Amino acid sequence: MSRPALLATDLDGTLLRSDGTLSDRTRAAVAAAEDAGVEVVFVTARPPRWLDELADAVGGHGVALCGNGAFVLDVARREVVESHPFAAADLHALTSDLRAAVPSIGFAVECADGMRRDEHFVDAYEDEYETGGLEGTAAGKLLARAPGLDAEEFLARVAEVVDGRAELGFSGAIGLAELTPRGVTKASGLQTWCTERGIAARDVWACGDMPNDLPMLAWAGRALAVANAHPDVLAVADEVIGSNDDDGVAQVLERLTAP
Repeated sequence: MSRPALLATDLDGTLLRSDGTLSDRTRAAVAAAEDAGVEVVFVTARPPRWLDELADAVGGHGVALCGNGAFVLDVARREVVESHPFAAADLHALTSDLRAAVPSIGFAVECADGMRRDEHFVDAYEDEYETGGLEGTAAGKLLARAPGLDAEEFLARVAEVVDGRAELGFSGAIGLAELTPRGVTKASGLQTWCTERGIAARDVWACGDMPNDLPMLAWAGRALAVANAHPDVLAVADEVIGSNDDDGVAQVLERLTAP
């Protein structure tokens, strides 16, 4: 099988180990792949502020595609160089309709210039958000929770309200609805990145573990699922590789760069 021009990989649950770290083996494999001419791009649901620790591992291009495709981040400069936010009217209509359907819902938004949440949003990372209204924000990603409501029931209600008006992703956080503007997914971000560089989908391999990776895996020429992946991801994979804790992506990169 020919070597891809680019390997796109999710981070949490895929490239990173379960404790959130990047192993020395994986770090070395990414660097070796770049040296061998196989570009490695991180495509993640993480917000821009959670990429700082990986600045030395993103390769010569220096960027990561984050927020499920909403942001292109220059990691070293800690600067969002491209964003795809909700239109203000769309965000207002969506949050209003969701609150009508789920009165206990709380919202937070990820923006290029910071993070905001309303007083109803309860999350382990809530202290990282500025508290206040969401009006006037250029929100690339909308987050929603409803404490006290069954997680599956909550996500089902959200999906019913959204109904194609936005992209509803699931990256593994229980009871968290993650929404990006309609058409903004990991696949759209990766496709734009590749088109700008003349890289065809057939020359891209993509690695993932959760349902929010499915659009990217469907777009890429070859879809790789780590062994610990969600059943929906395992079902569509062209190849199942080692788990994240076994450095599965590193094993693939080592195979690609072996003499």
